[in-house]
Amino acid sequence: MACALHISDEVRALAPGFACLAVEAHGLTNGPSDEAGAALLEDATRRLTERLGGRAPQDDPHVAAWRAAYTAFGSKPSRTRNSAEALARRALADGGLPRINRLVDLYNAISVAHLIPVGGEDLDRIQGGMRLVRATGEEPFATAAGGAETVEYPDAGEVVWCDDEGVTCRRWNWRQGVRTRLTEDSVSALFLLERMAPMTLDELTAAGAELAEALHRACPDARIEIGEIRAG
Repeated sequence: MACALHISDEVRALAPGFACLAVEAHGLTNGPSDEAGAALLEDATRRLTERLGGRAPQDDPHVAAWRAAYTAFGSKPSRTRNSAEALARRALADGGLPRINRLVDLYNAISVAHLIPVGGEDLDRIQGGMRLVRATGEEPFATAAGGAETVEYPDAGEVVWCDDEGVTCRRWNWRQGVRTRLTEDSVSALFLLERMAPMTLDELTAAGAELAEALHRACPDARIEIGEIRAG
């Protein structure tokens, strides 16, 4: 794969049940949210509802494992929820899932259907490789506040994804930065699917394969590669 991934020893020690799978795509065509994406999100919500069987998202064993990992690095999981739990809660609420753009809607649907954190980064905006580390607190994080772009810094010890320029996602998968997010102009993307035990590696692989298939349907001319699983 064109983009190198590295999981630090500190993160491996913090969460030995962690693993991630990368799906890299080139030659994509993005655009505004459409009916196909809406159908994917609706079907994902149906699958989530069946999976939970009336339980709250935080009572699912996979979400509970993510909550434990967040607690381990000093984050309060009820205040800063992992992305899978946050999306699941929105899917089950009256307003339903947000519509962002074609590619984001697609990977959000995979996240909700499998109850797994999935992130999407614009490969052309990533500087160097991607690293999952515990922050020093000095890494810049480009975000938006009050409609304007601003720079924040993670807490020392916080788990973050970063590249050579700074943090791309804070608190593991809680909040993505604006610098590398997928926009309607994005043509190349890196999707990261993240799992904690008890989700199996086979289940992680299945989610990655479904994402790749959905990308092929949405962008028939895209070149898509599924990487090796990187385990904690």
